[in-house]
Amino acid sequence: MTDPSGDRVPIEPQSVLAPLSSSAVFLVVTIRAGAAAAALARDVIVDIADLVKTVGFRDLDARLSCVVGIGAAAWPRLTTQAAPAQLRPLTPIVGRVHAAVSTPGDLFFHIRADRHDLCFEFERLLLAALDGAVDVADEVFGFRYFDARDLLGFVDGTANPVGGELFDDVIVGDEDAVHRGGSYVTVQKYVHDMAGWKALTTEQQEAIMGRTKADNVELDDAPAGAQSAHKTLATITDPDGTEHGILRDNMPFGRPGAGEFGTYFTGYARSPQTIDRMLRRMFIGFPVGAYDRLLDFSTALTGSTYFVPSLPVLEGLAD
Repeated sequence: MTDPSGDRVPIEPQSVLAPLSSSAVFLVVTIRAGAAAAALARDVIVDIADLVKTVGFRDLDARLSCVVGIGAAAWPRLTTQAAPAQLRPLTPIVGRVHAAVSTPGDLFFHIRADRHDLCFEFERLLLAALDGAVDVADEVFGFRYFDARDLLGFVDGTANPVGGELFDDVIVGDEDAVHRGGSYVTVQKYVHDMAGWKALTTEQQEAIMGRTKADNVELDDAPAGAQSAHKTLATITDPDGTEHGILRDNMPFGRPGAGEFGTYFTGYARSPQTIDRMLRRMFIGFPVGAYDRLLDFSTALTGSTYFVPSLPVLEGLAD
């Protein structure tokens, strides 16, 4: 296949670049001890495309897809193939006030569709196939909230790359030729202090986010030495001005009856270091101590990193 910039991509990526959906399931599992559990898990993920077809044929317009990510500890249990060059567990980041935690996860399944019942049915069949091989570490049902807003009321994912930038920022290239066509994904589950957030004025919220709330217009950066907004801290730029984008497919989740309101962060990148740099700026601060004030109202409960192999690599894990 050929990417939009004209460079040949000889292997097919998973559905990382699929359009944003109206429903999703974020499923993290750990593989149980023993060779038999690892072999069963491998057999299931190798045939994941067939399961997508089995469920997705019921409504092709709903665009069911599933991205499979593999954690650093799980990779050598599943295959003898060389591991991706930058695959490492997420490093915990401890700032003066807030911390980004690193939590267990061997496999990550990002299930997306424009119908919640298809996501539900796919996950049901997936876990039935994995029965006896894995334990569920985290399971979150996400939904699109109005015009792609988070539960804090702001539009999410505005800065996502488009066109040829998607391949440049998200898909692994010749720097790791064996795994060309893959991607790295970092996931975190954030819960929000809605009472504290709503106690702020709209102007205070906008200053924290760096965008207007009603119409999503980007605000000017704060002057040198002043507190940076979330949108500034989450933008990674080299000293020469080169900006490194990531593809965010965040989704709100919640249970109003339980007082749970949150955002599931899902960030795909060509290099996991891009997201690591972003998280360090947010949690430690830039400069140190000037952390992202959004974290005063959003707490990270989980965090893990995975490699999303290309389809040929995924399907060839058992070879």
